[in-house]
Amino acid sequence: MLLNAITPGDMVRSVADIDLDDLEQRGIRGILLDFDNTLLAWSENTVSPQVMGWVRRATKRGFRLCIVSNAPDERLAAQAKRLHIPFVSKALKPTGKGINRAIELLGLRRDEVIMVGDQMFTDVLAGNRSGLFTVLVNPIYLREQWWMKYVRGLERRLQKRMGLSLPA
Repeated sequence: MLLNAITPGDMVRSVADIDLDDLEQRGIRGILLDFDNTLLAWSENTVSPQVMGWVRRATKRGFRLCIVSNAPDERLAAQAKRLHIPFVSKALKPTGKGINRAIELLGLRRDEVIMVGDQMFTDVLAGNRSGLFTVLVNPIYLREQWWMKYVRGLERRLQKRMGLSLPA
C-alpha cells in the first residue's frame, strides 16, 4: 500500500537530531543523506555549523556517510568535498538505483544502512523500497521551486491522515 511505502521509520527535526548512540546500538554503520533541504537549504551553498558538527561526530565515530541526491554533480561535489564524504548524484529517487550505488560505495549490507531525507515521495519511498530504515527530517527551507509547495501540501495532508507529525 502506498501509505506504508511512504511512512518513515522515524521522524526528527534535523539531521543534527539523529541519535548516533541509538544507531550504533542498532548495528547501523552507514547513513545515506539527501542533499537539498536535508543537509542544506536548496538555495544555499553552505551547511550549517550544527549539521557540519553532526557529520564530523558521525564520521569520527566510524559511521560511513554518503550523500544520495537527484541533483547534478556540480553542486554536490563541492559540498561533499567540504564534508569529506562521497556522493551519488542523479540518483533517480524514488527508484533504488542511486541508493544501491551508495550502499555498494560504502561496502555495507542493507541492514546496516539508513536513509535520511526531507521528502516522503522521494527519500522515504526510495529508502523503504530499498529495504532500509528511513528517517524523515523537517525541510530546512520551505521557499523552494514553485511546484514543491503542492508536494509539501500533499505530504502534510498525508502525515495528518497517517497520524504523523514532524517535531517542531
